[in-house]
This record gives sequence, C-alpha cells and structure tokens, in this order.
Amino acid sequence: MLETPKANRLHIAIMGRRNAGKSSLINALTNQDLAVVSPKPGTTTDPVYKAMELLPLGPVMFVDTAGVDDTGDLGRLRVEKTLQVLNRADVVIIVVSVDQPPGAWEEELVQLAKKKGLTTLGVVNKVDLSDLTGAGVQRCLGWFSAREVPAVGVSALQRQGIEELKRILIKHLPNHWLDAPIVGDLLSPGDLVILVAPIDESAPKGRLILPQVQVLRDILDHRAMGLTVQDGELKLALEAVKTRPRMVITDSQAFARVAGTTPVDIPLTSFSILFARYKGDLESSLAAINNLHGLAPGQKVLIAEGCTHHRQKKDIAQVQIPKLLDARVGGPLEYSWVSGGEFPRNLSEFQLVIHCGACMLNRREMLYRVSLAREAGVSMVNFGILLAYMHGVLDRAIQPLSKRWELRGEIL
Repeated sequence: MLETPKANRLHIAIMGRRNAGKSSLINALTNQDLAVVSPKPGTTTDPVYKAMELLPLGPVMFVDTAGVDDTGDLGRLRVEKTLQVLNRADVVIIVVSVDQPPGAWEEELVQLAKKKGLTTLGVVNKVDLSDLTGAGVQRCLGWFSAREVPAVGVSALQRQGIEELKRILIKHLPNHWLDAPIVGDLLSPGDLVILVAPIDESAPKGRLILPQVQVLRDILDHRAMGLTVQDGELKLALEAVKTRPRMVITDSQAFARVAGTTPVDIPLTSFSILFARYKGDLESSLAAINNLHGLAPGQKVLIAEGCTHHRQKKDIAQVQIPKLLDARVGGPLEYSWVSGGEFPRNLSEFQLVIHCGACMLNRREMLYRVSLAREAGVSMVNFGILLAYMHGVLDRAIQPLSKRWELRGEIL
C-alpha cells in the first residue's frame, strides 16, 4: 500500500525547552509511543520526523526537536538544527511546562515563527501537577494570549486536553494547507488528459515517478480521464481517441518530441511546470527566464533537486541542462549541485538557481528556498520552464495555465 508522500503531509513542529514534554505530547496526540520519553533533559537531540495519520486531519508529519535551551558547543549545534525546522514547518506548537513558565526562549520562538508567517499554537503541559494547577496554568495561558497565540492546557501523561488541542489545530490550519489542485482547476469532469511518461534508462523500474502519479490522481479526483503513454506512442494515442484531449502533459525532457507530435490546438504543458505553480512561485520562475540572457561563461549556477537518486549517463540535472545552457551562453558555466534536504543559506555567489519541480518538498520549504533566492537577488527557475524555453515552446507550455491560474505567492 502506497503511503502519502512526506511532502504532502502537514508538517507540525513541536518546539520548546528541554523536558517540557515535547515527545510526550507527540505520543499523546497520536495515541502511540512514537517518541522516546525520559525525565532526563535533552533526550531528543536532532530533529526526528514521524509520519502519522492524525485524525481527523489525515496524514501529517510531526517533527520532534531538541530543546531550544540546550547548552555547550554541541547543544548550540542542536539548537541551530531545531531552528532550521521552521523553514519547512506548516504549524509550530510551542510547549511549556507549567512548572517552567514561558520566558525569553519562548519569546524568541514566537517571534521567529511569526516572522515566517507560520501558524503558531501554545501548549501548557503537565497540568496534572496538582500543586501547580489553577493560577500557574492561567499565567502561562495568559502569556500566550498576550502574544495572540492560541493555547491550551494539557497533560500529555494523562492525555488530558488533547482533543481540545486538535480542535484548535483544525481551526487555525494555515491557508496554504487548503491544498490547491495540481491540475484539476484547469479541467472539467469528463475531460481527457494524455500524460506522456517516457520509460528510459532514468525511469525507476516497475513504477512511475512521483509527479506523474500525483498528477494522474489529481485528474481522477476531479472526475476527468487520464491516458498515460510513452512519447513514442503519443501519435497513436491521439489518433485512437475519439474525444479531443483537454491537454497533453509531458515529462519536460521530452518537450521537443512531444511538441512536434501534439497538434497546436491541443494545450501542452509539463509535470514540472504544473509543480512550479503547485509548490513554488510560478511568476518569479517565469521572470527568471529574462535573466538568462545575461549569463556568461564561467559564471556560477546552482542546480537543486529535492530528492536523491541514482545518477544516469543522461541525467537531467548533471548532463542535459548543463549541456543546453553551455551551448546557449557559448562556453562552460561553473556548476554546483545539491539534492535532498541540502540547500545553501547564502546564494549570493550564484548567478542563477535552477530547481526541480519539488515533488519531494512541501510547499513551505519550497517557498523558503524561493525567498532565499530573492533575498540574495538571484533568479530561480524551474526545470520545466527552463527546458520549455530552451526548446522554444515556453509560450505554448504556459498557455494552459494562464487563463485560470492565480498567483499563490505567500512568500515567507
């Protein structure tokens, strides 16, 4: 049974000081002993990701973090990793213990979370401590209230107040989590969409790649029809179907071949371009094309992928894109590559960032990367947009999105 991809889960970061009960709270929320619990402060060292079904929300990703008050050289490194979680979180739950009222540490977390536009909730834990209930709990709740942070008192140990916390979480879900379709808003029930999925040496054995699966599911969710073929069979498919396709969606690497086969009156785009608007900022990625004309041999270019995979001899990131760009600028550029969760904080040394469709990243992390590029004054372009431009079909590839697309640009 296929699991919900990590990037499609609501990311809930549990943060606070050591021994505030962060791990216990995760166990209480999920009604399972997922996280290691110990009375010894500092049990959790590095961020730990726990994929769960949190009813009634559905698939979520809990991030259990080290205490923000960790000490020493190693502790400072742990705190740095903890704070980096804010770059990919959708919701932050700040946990305080009733016997350790909120102060400077929690103030810093609240301000950082607000600066990044994160949904922030407060939890006053250990309300079962009989000699500290009542006034102590109210003081802690009042501290959160004064900072406009919704908060609730709980006992993670006794699972008291957990359902109320869930209700508050549902009430304050971030707007961007009201998930926009990948392609469904461009379709009507009964529409036929042809998906072109080349099966070459770079294709995973026995399955389709994640963007192809997600686009197909979105088509079906919107009561449209999806027909998946390889690029060599596209002409046969177009001749065989009686219904005129609403659009053709292709792997970006096959743009040139597919554009030559698909009649010009049938809209054409790519999986990667659809993900540019679904996960990132389509408008800024299109604007980055204008800056390609300023590239010169020897300048630095960063190519980023959100996943790690085995490299093939015709790898799109390490072979195809550099080959096309070098030919266009008239000489070799200086390339750097990052993949998975790696992404440099300072992008100022690069003239251009080229990023994949980000199917393995959640939207908030992708928007964070976009914001880093903006901060450095560096253009960031999506793989599919770049390849469509290089093959002379960008206007055509964007046209299906232009009439009904609205910018979802809640940049951090």
